[in-house]
Amino acid sequence: MILSMTGYGKADTTYNGKKIHVEVKSLNGKSLDVSMRLAPLYREKEMDLRRKIAAALVRGKVDFTIWVEKEQALAGSPINVEAVKAYVEQIREVSASLGIAAPKDGFWDVLVRLPETTQPAVAEELSDEEWAATEQAVDEALARLESFRRQEGEALRAKFCEKVDNIERLMGQIEPYEKARTEKIRQRLEERLAELTGVDYDKNRLEQELIYYIEKLDISEEKQRLTNHLKYFRETMDGPCGQGKKLGFIAQEMGREINTTGSKSNQAEMQNIVVKMKDELEQIKEQVLNAL
Repeated sequence: MILSMTGYGKADTTYNGKKIHVEVKSLNGKSLDVSMRLAPLYREKEMDLRRKIAAALVRGKVDFTIWVEKEQALAGSPINVEAVKAYVEQIREVSASLGIAAPKDGFWDVLVRLPETTQPAVAEELSDEEWAATEQAVDEALARLESFRRQEGEALRAKFCEKVDNIERLMGQIEPYEKARTEKIRQRLEERLAELTGVDYDKNRLEQELIYYIEKLDISEEKQRLTNHLKYFRETMDGPCGQGKKLGFIAQEMGREINTTGSKSNQAEMQNIVVKMKDELEQIKEQVLNAL
């Protein structure tokens, strides 16, 4: 089974008047690279989160975020009522003693700027209950990302199957040209020798040299090895997940056989087919980088 390294998952939960958001995104990468942005309350759990992500995602470049929205009643700092009362009494006393009218418009603008009218928010501590709710949202986000990866993996598999089938079909198209070229090579050599008037040659020796030359151009072994690689690629796709690197190695071996076939192909038709095979393989190599 193929899983893509590209994925996205998001989950939300509520606890004690807070809405907790968890978001995780992943792209392809040679190893696991996790970038985290956590609300301050959850930073103490960073190592636990990294272990959980590593176990779930294995490989890829991962962006992980937890942020919190508080209800309006909890969002601001509480007002220090006693300090406000004291300031109001002082302002009234000063106004009365100096014969100045107490401020009316904008009175609150004055008060909120005075020191200690708001109380600093009490430092929060992460309770076991809140962490349990948050961890459940983390698990849900990771599960959704894995589902996304699975869907993308199915699309990758369909693409790979198409390209592997195309390479196999193109390899079959080489065979007619491969059989015909032996006679063409013999005919071309005999025509050249016939042009050398007055020169005698050993026909048995010519036959031996011709056989040797044709054997050097034979691509039977390359075709057999390429067939084996295509079969192994299909088997690996249908095996356990997490075989992206192995698929990449198999694609490299497929490339070796296709390149050798091209170097032995001394006909334009065969070389054109080899170019098409290389194009199909290149598309496999590009997409296999996304496979987990």
